This record gives sequence, structure tokens and C-alpha cells, in this order.
Amino acid sequence: MKIHEYQAKEVLRRYNTPLLKGRVAYSVEEAVNVARDIGGSVWVVKAQIHAGGRGKGGGVKLAKSIEEVRSHAEKILGMQLVTHQTGPEGKKVNQLLVEAGCLIDHEYYLAAVLDRETATVCVMGSYEGGMDIEEVAAKTPGKIKKEFFDPAEGMHGFQARRLALAIGIPQELVNKAASLILGVAKCFVEEDATLVEINPLVTTKDGQVLALDAKMTFDDNALYRHQAIESYRDITEEVAEETEAKKYDLSYIKLEGNIGCMVNGAGLAMSTMDIIKLHGGEPANFLDVGGGASTERVTAAFKLILSDKNVKAVLVNIFGGIMKCDVIAEGVIAAAKEVGLKLPVVVRLEGTNVEKGRKMLDASGLKIQSATDLTDAAKKVVAAARG
Repeated sequence: MKIHEYQAKEVLRRYNTPLLKGRVAYSVEEAVNVARDIGGSVWVVKAQIHAGGRGKGGGVKLAKSIEEVRSHAEKILGMQLVTHQTGPEGKKVNQLLVEAGCLIDHEYYLAAVLDRETATVCVMGSYEGGMDIEEVAAKTPGKIKKEFFDPAEGMHGFQARRLALAIGIPQELVNKAASLILGVAKCFVEEDATLVEINPLVTTKDGQVLALDAKMTFDDNALYRHQAIESYRDITEEVAEETEAKKYDLSYIKLEGNIGCMVNGAGLAMSTMDIIKLHGGEPANFLDVGGGASTERVTAAFKLILSDKNVKAVLVNIFGGIMKCDVIAEGVIAAAKEVGLKLPVVVRLEGTNVEKGRKMLDASGLKIQSATDLTDAAKKVVAAARG
């Protein structure tokens, strides 16, 4: 799960991270009032969307007067912000973060992620932070410095200081930077994050070390123990079908193809998508209905698949291990009738009572083809999608 920058900063405050004064605003007038409350003579107006590259897309603006705050807020709020992470369709800006300005001395990069190779947490940093960090990582990966720690043990102070020195933090600010780094590491572990990124981390002319930006993502499987984090969910930023799928405990990811897939089991779902591509088709989604594929769950799955206007045919691939194939066939038939299915559907069943299930599908009178195996199913659904 992703959250907005202003929300990430609320989380970081709990870990004593030094931040600039700022507050979220949902209207132009509110943005102006926030700037007045902050005081000073320089502010930054930031679009709040679940994507990076906002500055390059025109979603981050410096204001040197209240009038400029108003002008920037009017332009940014409600705009369709396009960045390298949003795709050409962009994302609509529904809220702004208005923050105080500061005199930046240097911009650095800092992030905590899970390192799968070592099964540890990796805290990484670079002397070169800011908008071009992806280019730095791609072209000069040696400039990215790393420290690893066991999440059960936590990051040590000497590691944080070593990283601060390695990325070029001035000697007199190393302890401040190390304190911030330790807070980020602790936040990553305690909040079950999958990413905590500060870009840029800055040193200022008056000797401060600040998190100027913040980005966080969290492990969905751990949200049950983080109700405060889950309350930050912004469903307007998520794919509508994926949000709907969560209501029925369906694992759904929207893709770009035209063959809808409904499968029980994540591994089988991946194999199904692979074999569709092998035979020249393109899957429209990943959809795992789970082991207990009830009629209600199958119906919800069909509705999700059919809500995608690109879908031209549907492949149902079910292994009847926990449930018998005739029970699954009954659910597929009931769901197809309820949603008024008109697209061609290919169903491959395997397991207990498989022959009985196939006969039920063949006798249903619906536009359903049964398949003998996965290769047969893939060939039939690809042909059906091509018309």
C-alpha cells in the first residue's frame, strides 16, 4: 500500500525525524491559509499523488509570496499530473502539501528497503540526491552506499554514522544525520514498510539535517496490525478493480491484454498467464480466487473481469482439490447466468469429479467451452479472443 508524502511525514514525526513546517490542503483558500499559518517569506506547494517525478511534471512549485501560493495552488489542484511513473494518462491532484522553505546547502538521497539476497534490511544513501537519483543509480551505482542490518537486531549507531560519512555529510552534522538514519531504519521495521525513501535529504545553511520529501509503501499482509497506517489508504489513487477485489478476498492485478483469467492458486495463475502468452495471447489480468471458490466469489471474479472493456474472452482454470469440480462448474454456470455473460468462456477443470463438471458445462446452454488440459484451454481462448 502506498501513502501520500504528507502522510509519510506524519509517520516520520513519530520517529523524531526533523521536518519543515507544513500541512495538507484540499482547496486553494486552505493552501493560502496554511502558508499564512506557517509564516515566513518562502513556501513550497506540492502536488500529492502516489507517484514520483512530481517536480519535473510541474507539480512542485516555489512561492515567494502569498499571491504566488494562491497562483500555484490554482494551477496544481485538480490538474492531471503526468510523470514518468504515472504513465501518459497521469493522475488527478486532489490535495496539496504546503510547506515552509529553507536554505538548502546540499541534497542527498536516503532509503530503506528489504534486501532479498541477504534477507536483511538495506539502508542506502548517496551524495547525489534529488530528481535524477534514478539516473545516478543506473549509470553510477558505485555512488550508492549501503548498510545492512538484521530487522530483529536493528540498525547500530556506528552503521548510521558510517553511512552518513560515506555519502559526504559534513563531519559536524554526522550525529544529526545518523539520528535521522536510525529513525528511518526503525520506522521501516516497526511499521512493516517495504520502502521508506527520503529524496532529498538535505543539509541547510544554518546547520540542520532535514527530510525534505518522503515516500513510503507498506506490506499489505501486515496492515491488520497497523490500523493507523491502513486509515491512510486513498482509494482514488488505486485501480478501482483491485479495490473491489479486496472486498471479496480476491487477488487481482489489472494488466493490458484482452484475455480475462480466473484461476485458483497464485502459482497456477502465473502458469496460466505464461501459457496464454506462449500461444500468442495477452492476459488482461492476474486473478486468484483462492482454494475455496464459492459461487459468490466466482460471481465477483466474473464481474471484475467483465468490467474491463478490453476483455474479448475469458479463461477459467480451476484445480478441484479443496472443492470438487462439479461444485466449481455449478458456481461458474450460476455466475455466468447472473452477470449475463456474452463473451466466449473457456473452462479447464482438473481434479475430483472432473468429468461430471465438464458435462455440466457442456450442457449449460451457455457460451462455455470445456478444455481437456491447459494447452488446449490456452489455444481455444486465444482463438476466441481473436474472434
